[in-house]
Amino acid sequence: MLTGNFFMTYNAIETSPLDWAGDVLAIGLFADSFEEDATLSDDIIALDTKLAGTITELIEETKFKGAIGSAVITRVGGGSTIRKVALIGLGRAENGTLDTWRGAAAKAAKTAIGAKAKTLGLAFPSSEDATATTQAIVEGIELGTFQDNRFKSKSSDDADTDSKPQLDRIDLFAPIGDAAAIATAQQIASGVIYARELVAAPANTLDPVTFAESVSALAETYGLELTILEQEDCEKRGMGAFLGVARASDLPPKFVHLIYKPSGTPRKKLAIVGKGLTFDSGGLNIKVSGSGIETMKIDMGGAAATFGAAKAIAQLKPDVEVHFISAITENMISGKAMRPGDILTASNGKTIEVNNTDAEGRLTLADALVYADALGTDAIVDLATLTGACVVALGNDIAGLWSDTDELADGLLAAAKTAGEKYWRMPLEDSYFDAMKSTHADMKNTGSRAGGSITAALFLKKFVKDTPWAHLDIAAPVWSDKGSAYTPAGATGFGVRTLVNWVMS
Repeated sequence: MLTGNFFMTYNAIETSPLDWAGDVLAIGLFADSFEEDATLSDDIIALDTKLAGTITELIEETKFKGAIGSAVITRVGGGSTIRKVALIGLGRAENGTLDTWRGAAAKAAKTAIGAKAKTLGLAFPSSEDATATTQAIVEGIELGTFQDNRFKSKSSDDADTDSKPQLDRIDLFAPIGDAAAIATAQQIASGVIYARELVAAPANTLDPVTFAESVSALAETYGLELTILEQEDCEKRGMGAFLGVARASDLPPKFVHLIYKPSGTPRKKLAIVGKGLTFDSGGLNIKVSGSGIETMKIDMGGAAATFGAAKAIAQLKPDVEVHFISAITENMISGKAMRPGDILTASNGKTIEVNNTDAEGRLTLADALVYADALGTDAIVDLATLTGACVVALGNDIAGLWSDTDELADGLLAAAKTAGEKYWRMPLEDSYFDAMKSTHADMKNTGSRAGGSITAALFLKKFVKDTPWAHLDIAAPVWSDKGSAYTPAGATGFGVRTLVNWVMS
């Protein structure tokens, strides 16, 4: 069911663009080149001369100024070995980041595909870190051109890829073109796309059983250790919080524990815990019309990122032991459903009064965190599409980060910056937990409406003892209605690249 869409090969070449032959030569240009008294580089001028002024003519006709996200393309005449030339805007050089390269590369590839090209040459300016730039460029192309057509009929124009020319060769001119960086980018992108496909799959195809089967296939492919706890196993471990959510579903819950171990002695041991609700109806506190219930297939976005990171890590093979964990179930409605007012007992003995059955993700995470905490790892990171409150606080593009350890938080933020994923560290205000105090249990599962994302994090903190811990609320950026430079509309695979960078650091 999870296929991916990789059909491109990359070549790191020493050939000058002057001597290249192919369908589309894409040239990256900073906006600085078009400011007053600025000129094009000597290399571009030499190429323009060889192409009989095609580049300067294209700039003049389109009024191209190198703005970020811009692209223009034209045919090259005169029997040139280059069929078309494209100009790709990079914005101002001083504002450039790795995400600039990702977006520009995706734009170049999509422009070439639109021109029915099979070969693309990328002539982008040099950078201080050619390896990082190469990786970003390949990530941008792989992620920006991926299309998920699994659920479209073959008669659909959008799905009829067989009749469309495919971009199958991309040449990267020095200094970009580090072969190892190309491979790393493809491996990471494969994990992102795996996560995208998981999130995009509807709940009638991706349920707790098929999700576990997909992870099992992943384990077999990459030689990873896998433990799947069935309902009876979870009962023996006292996972009352997780099972309280699961009991309304006709489908059995699956507690999945995937392990990557390096060949030698690991320099550190980490755990990543993802929320795995394959569908969230809200339970008896059912989500009403307009609440986004039709999008609730995405409520396993944390688990998707977790296992997407696992796929990438299994290929990158760092000297780090990593445990990937998710308590996977549905939150449904039936005569067996947990009720508001019920008291559940988590596997660490803490009791929870359920005052809202739609705050179910934290209940599943509670038992998953207790399980992860017992592994003796150096750090635990959980990530979840947990609260609408985080979306209200930070908007559609930024995830929230909570941690009880500055070093861990700083490491995740650094990993996210390299990945081009946006997080904002939020406060763990202990006094806010007062809103979740219960008369008859140790705690309620929700607090006041104010500070809802903070109280959710404080709830989770109660299920980790001494292990450094961080919580990532990715409710907003796991899905995009409009898409971005290298992320088509729909599932984004958000979180995978941050997790991979953090593990590799």
